[in-house]
Amino acid sequence: MALALSMLPVLAMATSDQVRSGLGYRTIKGFQPNYEIHTDGSVDLHICFNWSCARNQALTFSKQDMAQVIDKMKLCGRIPKSLHDRLQRIRIGIWQMELLAQKYQPLLATDREGNDFDRDAPGRMDCVDNASNTTTYLRILEDLTALPGWIVQEPQTRNPLPLDEVHWTAVVKALDDGQLWSIDSWYRPNGNLPFVMPMQDWLDNKRAWNPPYEKNNPYPKFIDDLCDSPTHAGVHAPGD
Repeated sequence: MALALSMLPVLAMATSDQVRSGLGYRTIKGFQPNYEIHTDGSVDLHICFNWSCARNQALTFSKQDMAQVIDKMKLCGRIPKSLHDRLQRIRIGIWQMELLAQKYQPLLATDREGNDFDRDAPGRMDCVDNASNTTTYLRILEDLTALPGWIVQEPQTRNPLPLDEVHWTAVVKALDDGQLWSIDSWYRPNGNLPFVMPMQDWLDNKRAWNPPYEKNNPYPKFIDDLCDSPTHAGVHAPGD
């Protein structure tokens, strides 16, 4: 049985996030990744939630946790050749890291897509929380050499005015052509595949679930169907 992906609705038009400080197109300040990778392969890290990183939480991912994340990222190849598969490797990594965070902090299971459906939820996350946590996960995976061909960048914002329309995203840079890509996990609940798209198109308020971007953002029933050239068939879902 292949590893199944939950079929969850995408937020067709996200409501905007309230932020506490800052105007204009800029890098995020004050929510820098905080983690330590130990020699045994385990990772201590800090995540944040409850909007604008109002609450911070220290977590530990075990050596076995991280080995499982990286193994699932290899479903599109140890060193994916196509851009599509390279992007799916990132998406799988963030999905799996979010599931681990939720395993050790169950409140994150109350997070929903956008901000409209979880305003009173104890584990809610706005785009500040998502961009911060996604960047932390990406940095960890980068340090573990699990993101070949990519360099993690500082998060970025769009729509500086009016303030209630500003939106934040994690960012990676492709080593081959220098292209910046948005890795935006806010449009789905925690523990799901993020949306990816060229950074300039993200800045132009394009929607990653619309053509032509939806080709790099599939949400199939099984993880094997994400990749152009899957290398692992019949991966079992946890608990099956």
